[in-house]
Amino acid sequence: MKIALGSDHAGFELKEEVKGYLSKAGYEVGDLGTYTSFPHCDYPDFGYEVARGVSSEKYNFGILICGTGIGMSIVANKVPGIRASLCYNIEAAKLSRQHNDSNILVMGARFVDKSSALQMVKIFLETQAEGGRHLRRVSKIKEIEKKILKIC
Repeated sequence: MKIALGSDHAGFELKEEVKGYLSKAGYEVGDLGTYTSFPHCDYPDFGYEVARGVSSEKYNFGILICGTGIGMSIVANKVPGIRASLCYNIEAAKLSRQHNDSNILVMGARFVDKSSALQMVKIFLETQAEGGRHLRRVSKIKEIEKKILKIC
């Protein structure tokens, strides 16, 4: 399984921890930046690259980390085909997969400690979408997306 990984400077240290965990667990990791904690970068650049990689199916899933996770969520969800979920706990990460078939996990490095983040990554990647009533709702999201793309 291929995982796209990205962060801004505020999420860099946590991204490196996640990258190590994923590599050790046998995932193929595409680190799309940033590569330093120096505040020279802008989160939209990295959020877009990860979302584009997942949307194009180059990667199965994405993980984005910034200070709060809010900016990365906003950026990623602008890309067609992306359902990025900002999660601050394990249950939200699990439900984002089960109910929303989320394809990008977003975390805020200022609000999630390393241990919780690694647990969220594990649960997110191991949890399957439930389908059923949730599939109907995800399908509605996809239909809204198509309408928006027609407008643009």
